[in-house]
Amino acid sequence: MLDYEEICKLIPHRYPFLMIDRVLEVEAGKSCSAIKCISANDPFFQGHFPGHPIMPGVLVVEALAQTAGIAIAMCDTAHHKLGLFTGIEKMKFRHRVVPGDVLTLKAEIIQFKRNFATAAVIAKVNEDTAAEGEIKFLMTERPNP
Repeated sequence: MLDYEEICKLIPHRYPFLMIDRVLEVEAGKSCSAIKCISANDPFFQGHFPGHPIMPGVLVVEALAQTAGIAIAMCDTAHHKLGLFTGIEKMKFRHRVVPGDVLTLKAEIIQFKRNFATAAVIAKVNEDTAAEGEIKFLMTERPNP
């Protein structure tokens, strides 16, 4: 299990764009499971949608990408690199995500060659699939802060 501080050592995202609260399980270069606790205080709910808050699908995808990024970042060859989206395929949104939900995120790396990776990803609320698909990204050098 990885907590907030350990997650921040692996990926560069920070509030309000860090979409992972805890990593439950990780196998370097192969898979990662994480959670995001959805709170009514999350900043995106202010505008999406007032009076009827729903987590934007694009942020669910971002949470899945960060989960996959942690699996890759645990590899010696990709440690301290930055993952950049190169594609999103077969993404389906099946269940809304609202305040009070615990979003369970899973990523399985299905290909990692040179600096390119593809991950099969799924996000669930309880047993309901919220989103699933594939994401592709390029691991590149992180710019200096």
